[in-house]
Amino acid sequence: RTATSSTSTARLRSAGEALHHDLTRRIPTEMLAATTQWSCAPRAAATTTARGAGIARPAPSHASSCTGRHRHRRRRGDARASWSSNGGGSDGFSTSSSSESSTLEVGNFAKLDLGRGARTGLPEVVWGPGKTPEQIVRIMDALRDRQSVVMATRITPEVYEAMRALQPEIEYNPVARICRVSGVGANSHPVASVLGCVAVLTAGTADMSVAEEAAVTARLMGVADTRLIVDIGVAGLQRLLARVEEIREADVVVVVAGMDGALPSVVAGLVDVPVIAVPTSIGYGAALGGLSPMLSMLNSCAVGVTVVNVDNGFGAAMAAVKMLRGARRVSGKIASAARESDPYS
Repeated sequence: RTATSSTSTARLRSAGEALHHDLTRRIPTEMLAATTQWSCAPRAAATTTARGAGIARPAPSHASSCTGRHRHRRRRGDARASWSSNGGGSDGFSTSSSSESSTLEVGNFAKLDLGRGARTGLPEVVWGPGKTPEQIVRIMDALRDRQSVVMATRITPEVYEAMRALQPEIEYNPVARICRVSGVGANSHPVASVLGCVAVLTAGTADMSVAEEAAVTARLMGVADTRLIVDIGVAGLQRLLARVEEIREADVVVVVAGMDGALPSVVAGLVDVPVIAVPTSIGYGAALGGLSPMLSMLNSCAVGVTVVNVDNGFGAAMAAVKMLRGARRVSGKIASAARESDPYS
């Protein structure tokens, strides 16, 4: 048995050497040379600057074997090395620029995504809960030089009063719980106008805070034709039917509802445009803080219903804006294809 095993091993080794020789003979020399360049030679020493500290330190050397994981780490290291820093000015801001990936550090508590508008078409927006009034104001002030409109969501009246004492120019919508301030400076990029109409519907009056958040957000993001239609829930279906022609004029419909969450399904069965359903936390115990209407919306038998998180009027509005922009892009492609097919048009 041992002799047989040794013979088999020798045969396998011989076959492998023959195959290697044959492949080496067939592969051009240029390809072999290119292949050998994938091995990781020691990297030249580089320095990176610690943001906000002004401390130069050598970049790590990667002389290990060139696996995909190590190549990924090297790329991340190169990206970190490309960040620049002003060392933390007296205003507490530290900037690093690169068209789609620039950041702005505010104090030691925030890193603002200045490249979000270039990547997604939608600017950085401040989430209010969990931040102090001073932090929110400093973040909004930092964004004013770079955005034509700066907004913060979920701001309570008490927080707004403290913010206004620090920055009197901040405006407040108490129903939507949104603060806004206009941009200043040459670098404050204007929000592009978005063609189309967004209709925001509510099942009941108690849903108005979430609906107003969606409507205000859509307008600030460039949708001038944003309509708010309230209190047309299914408990009195005639209220919805009385407004159905107006609703059908919209290009995207946002439906905000609590309780049983039935309104989005009914609306989706009446219109030929996308419906974005927003469950709210309005309801009795079994509504489970909005979970019950959300599950009802997810189980809608009507087609074309998209569901966002509980009370997320902001997210629904942002989705509607992207839908309208996507529709405009498709329209442009159709027009371009028509011109190409008819050169005399």
